[in-house]
Amino acid sequence: MPREQVLRDIKAAEEEADEIVANAEAEREQRIEQARERAEEIRKEARQEAEEMAEQRLAEARAEIEAERDRIVEEGEEESERLEERAEQRLDEVVDHVVSLFEEEVHAQA
Repeated sequence: MPREQVLRDIKAAEEEADEIVANAEAEREQRIEQARERAEEIRKEARQEAEEMAEQRLAEARAEIEAERDRIVEEGEEESERLEERAEQRLDEVVDHVVSLFEEEVHAQA
């Protein structure tokens, strides 16, 4: 093989190697960019999922608080009714007692 041919073959091989390296570098950059994009997608998905979970927990907590508030209000209303009934019962007793005392005082002065 003549020397010129060998030099052309070497030069062609070097050009082919440079092209392979350039293609590999471009592919590497593309993969890095794809990995960055995917990482950003994962971050967005995780952030959205965390927000949804927080909203769900907040809604559950609000429901529990509302149920507890309703229970406390109902207990308070029941206690109020019991106290009202008791006061009405005692009112009759107190009126009877005051009337008795009044009658005794009237009879004592007579």
